[in-house]
Amino acid sequence: MRWVLASDHAGFDLKEHLEARLRALGDEVIDLGPHDASSTDYPDWGHLLATRLVEGVADRGLLVCGSGIGISIAANRHAGVRAALCHDEFTARASRQHNDANVLALGARVVGVGVAEGILESFRSTAFEGGRHAARVQKIDR
Repeated sequence: MRWVLASDHAGFDLKEHLEARLRALGDEVIDLGPHDASSTDYPDWGHLLATRLVEGVADRGLLVCGSGIGISIAANRHAGVRAALCHDEFTARASRQHNDANVLALGARVVGVGVAEGILESFRSTAFEGGRHAARVQKIDR
């Protein structure tokens, strides 16, 4: 699986940790940045990741900011992006099964590293169920 990752300064450490986890699982990772914890603006990273994902450089995206809220809002402004802010493994599975989410958003000030790993692995391993959910996703994309 190919991933594109981005964060702001608040999410930098968690993004770096999860990047290493994805690589350990054998996934291809493109880290858009930032590459240090200097102050930066989350909308810039949300828009950049969404643009790259829509261009087809990756199958899935991972965004991390302090709460996960702002960066997911920015990404969701782009057609074809379905960024899901998840706080536990249940919401990660549901976002994939029911919403065909293609971007996982996390709040580094909300979830700890261990919980974030479980969320990422659930998001990564859960397939979209299709069926009745497909029509609903089509309504989102319209």
